[in-house]
Amino acid sequence: MITRSSALLQRPESPSADVKPLSRPSAWQTQLSQAIRDPRELCRRLGLDDSWLPGAEAGHALFEVRVPEAFLARMRYGDPHDPLLRQVLPLIAEGENVPGYVTDPLEEAEYTPGPGLIHKYAGRVLLIASPACAVNCRYCFRRHFPYSDNSPSRAQWERSLDTLRQDTSIHEAILSGGDPLAASDRQLAWLVEHLEAIPHLKRLRLHTRLPVVIPERVDDALSGWLGATRLQKVMVLHINHAQEIDQAVVKACERLRSAGVALLNQSVLLRGVNDSVAALAQLSERLFEAGVLPYYLHVLDPVAGAAHFDVPDEEARELIAGLREVLPGFLLPRLVREIPGETSKTPL
Repeated sequence: MITRSSALLQRPESPSADVKPLSRPSAWQTQLSQAIRDPRELCRRLGLDDSWLPGAEAGHALFEVRVPEAFLARMRYGDPHDPLLRQVLPLIAEGENVPGYVTDPLEEAEYTPGPGLIHKYAGRVLLIASPACAVNCRYCFRRHFPYSDNSPSRAQWERSLDTLRQDTSIHEAILSGGDPLAASDRQLAWLVEHLEAIPHLKRLRLHTRLPVVIPERVDDALSGWLGATRLQKVMVLHINHAQEIDQAVVKACERLRSAGVALLNQSVLLRGVNDSVAALAQLSERLFEAGVLPYYLHVLDPVAGAAHFDVPDEEARELIAGLREVLPGFLLPRLVREIPGETSKTPL
């Protein structure tokens, strides 16, 4: 099992005169390092009875628990069916062998020309900017991804940058992970500075959950390098339920928009989380109040360990039909599936 981790800079206890102390971790880095990683602790903090522990521990052995405090605070105490908790609580069902559910459902290994670089679609490439995530979602299509073979480094980024420089058909760089914003601002500023020096690049896109699960991630340093780049900036957030959007998230979104970032959201349709017209409509309304446009509603990628989240296609289409009756068109997300080998997302 790959363990995702985030290294924090620590100040030496007794630095010598010729050693410059390293900077202290920022508030978001501290939250990241202190995230709950023990399934028993997660159950205890939310007042769940002991019947949930065997499944939580069994699932944790397959894919570790990680839940930051800021996200935990939005969950309902004593409710094992809370829509936020359901996204992060391991269940015994994760160990079931379900036909069709595999470790690499999008066949990304076939589209990796070099470590940390994924090139599936025309005109854009994806760079793994960080192997770490702030929260480990149980349905993650990369829960089995070989991050140990794709952990970013300056040398690796230089090779990826060379690939981008040589291919003038590429106009958009997508930073992903893990979560790209789990990387330090110093690293990200360096990478973006080198990306914007490539003349044919027009856009920078970031796919991230960090401004949602730890809103303090949107700080002065992040706003600084994001606001300074010449590249058009798009941030695709990942929010599945309206309960995830509290006032701190709203403020983080406001700050991102002030830095010139266009905000979109993609969700995953998940059984027991957002599989109703009411939940999806409330999510779209709440997103727009926060200045975020609904973009995609993905059906579940068939990743091993996540079959219990599946919503059949016909039911998904019925949900979209119901949403169409209650929402204006600009708040209606596009229902899609990602099919390996296709040139774009496939509408359903």
